[in-house]
Amino acid sequence: MTSLPTGLRIILITGMSGSGKSVALRALEDLGYYCVDNLPPALFEPLATVAQGDQTKKLAVAIDVRSAQDLHSMPEHLANLRGQSVTVDSIFLDASTEPLLRRFSETRRNHPLSQPREQLSESMRREGLLDAIALERDMLGELRELSHVVDSSVLRPSQLQTYIKSFSGSSADQMTLVFESFAYKRGIPGDADYVFDVRMLPNPHYEPALRALSGLDQPVIEFLTGQSQVEAMLSQISNFLDSWLIHMAENHRSYVTVAIGCTGGQHRSVFLVEQLASHFEKRWTTLKRHRELDAQAF
Repeated sequence: MTSLPTGLRIILITGMSGSGKSVALRALEDLGYYCVDNLPPALFEPLATVAQGDQTKKLAVAIDVRSAQDLHSMPEHLANLRGQSVTVDSIFLDASTEPLLRRFSETRRNHPLSQPREQLSESMRREGLLDAIALERDMLGELRELSHVVDSSVLRPSQLQTYIKSFSGSSADQMTLVFESFAYKRGIPGDADYVFDVRMLPNPHYEPALRALSGLDQPVIEFLTGQSQVEAMLSQISNFLDSWLIHMAENHRSYVTVAIGCTGGQHRSVFLVEQLASHFEKRWTTLKRHRELDAQAF
């Protein structure tokens, strides 16, 4: 294969059907990436060679279960390109089964691995779709293990676009930390590598003057900063990550997602995400996201 250009960066978008791959590609196209959807895996390396032209230094490629017969070859293609000093970041978009079922029902689209809708009754369509989703998870399992996972189960399209854009702007030559706050009442993020439950900490929600505020607001920050339990939790999470992140980096991890959860995802988890990001950004490329607050912003 022809040697590839220095500085070429490729973002591979893969994942479950209905998880938002088209949304992710549009976000990258807005950032100037040359985007290709549904590329057969056999053309992945040749496309990178074509990108040697001066005008194309950033590629975004979507490959998924529609190329079922050739998916087994993707780990080898990724290794080959990385062996030629090409930066290849793989993002796997995932979602839990119920949101996927709902999305296919709302759009009335066929799953790539299911029979055409008009040939099945409603009950048979649901059962067929469940089987197709389970099969797809199995077929994409190896690619998921090689990728940074983004759980789109409860994300709005605008949120997903924002997250994809933040990933694309992160440093390509070192591990990136993602700190995410969330509400337990809306479920644990499926993309988290570590999950810390902080619901036992003093809750600003029960202070009338603080209830409508968030962990980004100074009165809440002052309230939580003065709590010994909060300081202990922050110290213990920081010490744990300080001890193990270096080993994850040595194991060639590109992204590590640390999720902090409280009841509503508004006060305690937001505060701790901000504090942890401030601590670790001195050593690592660091991103922050607040799942529930971000949803309110759109």
